Parts: sequence; structure tokens; C-alpha cells
Amino acid sequence: MTGSVEDADETGTTLPTTGRSLYFTEPRTVSVEPEPVSAPGPDEVLVETRRSAVSSGTELLIYRGEMPRDLPADATLDSLDGDLSYPLKYGYAAVGEVVACGANVDESWRGRRVFAFHPHESHFLATPDALVPVPEDVSTETAALLPTAETATTLAMDGRPRVGERVVVFGAGMVGLVTTSVLSSFPLERLTVVEPVPHRREMATRLGADETLRPEAAATVGERGDPPGADLVYELSGSPETLDGAIDAVGYDGRIVVGSWYGRKRAETDLGGFFHRNRIDVSSSQVSTLAPDLRGRWTKERRLDVAWERLRGLATDRLVTHRIGVGSAGDAYRLLDDGPENALQVLLTYE
Repeated sequence: MTGSVEDADETGTTLPTTGRSLYFTEPRTVSVEPEPVSAPGPDEVLVETRRSAVSSGTELLIYRGEMPRDLPADATLDSLDGDLSYPLKYGYAAVGEVVACGANVDESWRGRRVFAFHPHESHFLATPDALVPVPEDVSTETAALLPTAETATTLAMDGRPRVGERVVVFGAGMVGLVTTSVLSSFPLERLTVVEPVPHRREMATRLGADETLRPEAAATVGERGDPPGADLVYELSGSPETLDGAIDAVGYDGRIVVGSWYGRKRAETDLGGFFHRNRIDVSSSQVSTLAPDLRGRWTKERRLDVAWERLRGLATDRLVTHRIGVGSAGDAYRLLDDGPENALQVLLTYE
């Protein structure tokens, strides 16, 4: 248990009085600060975090100061109700154990492993409806990857891959790799992953890619097949420059789904060549909401159930490359900031 221990709740359970919270304080600077831990209110529980996953996409933008600072952090999550200006608590992949319950909360919650879309901190209060119980057959570390699996599920739903299609994924970070795993279950003609880092290309093959290419070889995709080009392309690299490669790879009347969030990064995109005449469709995909035409039958809860199923088949031990104590969180962000070849998934630990 982290923090100092002094108080007991009304059931006699010893509770910590001090926890730790991670703050992004300025570009390329994080701080882990002690904070008081409050007993839960009548309708709340207290969660003690075991693991939280670091997003090498969104969180690196925040770490580097590349985010639009007046943008709401996430209007759909109570735990991220501010904007993106410093100092900032951020994160959305915490897994822990309920250690105390408020007077109006069923005691069956006590001792449960739960997932929460919550920033990196050792203890936090939440209402039960903001928590997702972790299935017994899913490990704590695997559960921390739930947002990635939910994002990958959303990307598949938004891209609508069809039987026999040729699909290309640009970017084999965590989102790209888990999306590759999801897409590999579809009866596609070919699933191609484009990625500059060799060990990420190897992992993409393990997760079901039919072929992997370096970015400089991706242009050949647009020349292959009958009709030529990919039917569906996902841009998941986090680099706006990659959109040019996606346009070159997709064929006439093809679709490009952009799952990357670029923050304040800008790049020129060549829309003066094949893009206009080839009637290429470019759309965004974002996990906070469901596509409007799916809302008649789909809810976030149903999508989350699918994400759990996708997680059960993932080789978590191969995807999680680093486990770093929250007190050394600065090392985690420096590792990811130094280059994509250094790590895949970093987890913060709270022992």
C-alpha cells in the first residue's frame, strides 16, 4: 500500500492518509506529488491503484506541450473535466482495488478489482457507475490495456472492413498493433502494416499482419491489385505527414480513417494529385463517442464488452515492455520521448 497509514473507516479497515498523484507541469516535465487521501463519501468508493498504462500517443503530446491547451481534456469523463493547460493531471487507464465503500454503496464492491478512466495516482474516489469491474480471467496488467482495445474496436467499427478487402495500417504503436490484431479476425484479402521500427513490424506479424513494410516501400501498395490500391487505410502513426502515404496507398473510391490525434502539429498534405480525382474519403475516428449511425443498436457498454473479448486474446507480456514505479514516472516519459524504438507499452506500478 502506498502512502502513510493512520486512519480507519467505520468498518475498522485501515485507510491511507496520503497518496501520490502525477502532474504534467510544463513541457517535458512531470512531478509526482503527495496528496491527502479522503475517505469516500456516502455514494463513493476509494480505489487503490495497482497499475496504470501510459499512452505513448496522447500523453506524449501533453508531455511535449504539443496539445491545444484550451481544449477540454475529455468532456465525457468526470475525472478529466478541466482543460489541457499546465499543471495537469492526465491519464485514462487505471486498474486497482476498492479498499473502502461509502455508507450507501453495497459492500460487495469492497475488494473488487476495477478499471477506471482516471489519471495516474495511487488513490482516487469514484462512484461505482464510473468503474468497470475487471473480469476474473483478465489480469491486472491486461486490464490496463482496455482503452487501447476499445480504441481498436472503434477503429474497426468506423472503418467497416469488408470481406476480401485490402487493408493497410500505418503505424505499429500500441493502437496500431491492437487494431492489427482486431482486423486480423476479418476475412480480408491482405492486411498490411507500415512501420519504420523493425521490432514493431515483427510484433505486427505476430498479431496477424499478412505483410509489413517500411514507409519508403508503402507506395507500392497503391500500384498492386485489380483495381489497384488499398480499399481501406488507417492512419495511426501520430504523424500528420503520414497522410500523404495513406493517400498514395489507397485506391479509387477508397477510405482513409484517421485515428491519430495530432494536437498542435501541422504538416502540408498533398491534396492536389490523386486525392481529388480518386474520390478518396477521409474520416476521423475517436473513441469518446460512437458513430451516429451505430447508436441505434450500439452503446458504449456493448462496445466495452467487445473490447474485453479482444483483450483476452492479446499477448500482453509481449506488448508490455516496461514496468516503472510511479515515483520514477519521469523516466517513463523520457523513455518514450526518446524514440519509438525504446518501448511499446509502459505501465506505472504502485507497490
